[in-house]
Amino acid sequence: MKFSLRFNNDLPVQDYVTYARTAEAAGFDQFWVSNDLFLRSAPVILSAAALATERIEIGTCILNPFTLHPAEIAMFASTLDELSGGRFNLGISSGAEDFISNWLGMDFDYPRSRVVETVAAINKLTSNQNAAMEGLVLRWSDEAWLRFESKRRVPIYLGAMSPLMLEEIGAIADGGLPLLFPPEHYATVLPHIERGLARAGRSRDDIDLAACIWCSVSADQTAAEATLADKIAYYGHAMSPLILRQLGLARGDFEQIRRACHVERDLAAARKLVTPRMMRIGIAGTTAALNNRLERLVDLGVRHLSFGPPLGPDIPAAIQAIGRDVIPRFS
Repeated sequence: MKFSLRFNNDLPVQDYVTYARTAEAAGFDQFWVSNDLFLRSAPVILSAAALATERIEIGTCILNPFTLHPAEIAMFASTLDELSGGRFNLGISSGAEDFISNWLGMDFDYPRSRVVETVAAINKLTSNQNAAMEGLVLRWSDEAWLRFESKRRVPIYLGAMSPLMLEEIGAIADGGLPLLFPPEHYATVLPHIERGLARAGRSRDDIDLAACIWCSVSADQTAAEATLADKIAYYGHAMSPLILRQLGLARGDFEQIRRACHVERDLAAARKLVTPRMMRIGIAGTTAALNNRLERLVDLGVRHLSFGPPLGPDIPAAIQAIGRDVIPRFS
C-alpha cells in the first residue's frame, strides 16, 4: 500500500517545506502540489520541498497543456527530477474548463487529444529522444528535443474526472490521480480505467492508481467540517458531471456558492451555502471516521491511498494523525 498527500498551491512556500518534512517523517510515500491558476507556482514549491527532504517523492497535481506549453512542462519535469535526485512524478491533465475558458478567455479545444499528445511528446523528450510529431494539436518540427540530458523518463500520472480521461489513465499513463468525490466513487471510475488498460494490453499492476480523496481531520468536528466546506465552496462548481451525479448534484446547485466565493469574494457566506449533500464530497472528522470510510476503498482493491486538501484545520497535526492512526492500519 502506498500513501500520499495532496495540497492546493494556496499557502506560503515555507509551509510546504514544513509539511514535506512532516510527511516524510510520518511515513508518506509521495507529496503532491497542485498548480491552480493565480495561486503560487507548484514547480517553485516542489523545488523547495525537494531540497528539504531526502526520500519522499514529489509531484504536480496537475499541470495542464493549455496554460503551459508541453515543451515547458517537459523542461520543468526533467529539471525537477534532476534537482530531487529522481523523485519527481509529473501529474498532468487538461485542467478545469471553467477556469481556463472563463478566467483566461482561452479556447478549451480538444482537451483529451491535447493531453494524449502531450504525454507522448513528454515521454520522448524525457527519454532524450526527438519529439517531432504531426498530431491533431501538437505539430512539432525535428528541432523538438531537450538540449540537456534527462536523467530518466519521468513517470507521468494523469489527473481525471471524465470517463474518457479516466480511460486514458489505463491506456497511456504510469499512474492515475482520479478524484473520488465521494470516496466510494472508486467503484464507478475503475471500469473506465480498466477499459483503457484492456485497450493497451496492460494490467492493474502496470499503473500506480491513487485513490484521491478530500479529507479534513481533527478531533474538533465543527472545525473539521468548516475547513472542508471552504474547499468545496471554492472548487465545487468546477467538478465533472460524472462526479456530481454520484452525489445527486448538478453544477447549477453551486452557482450561488460560486458567485459568493469567486465574484463577491465572501468565503464565509459561500461556506454557509454548502449543504450536507455537498459535504459528502469528502470526509470530515476524526481519524476513526476516516478509517471507517477507507475500509470500503481497501475492500474494493485500492493499493494507494491519497489524502487531499484541506487535510484539516491544523495541517501538521492532521499529517501526524494520519501517519499515526491510518498508515499503520493499512500498511
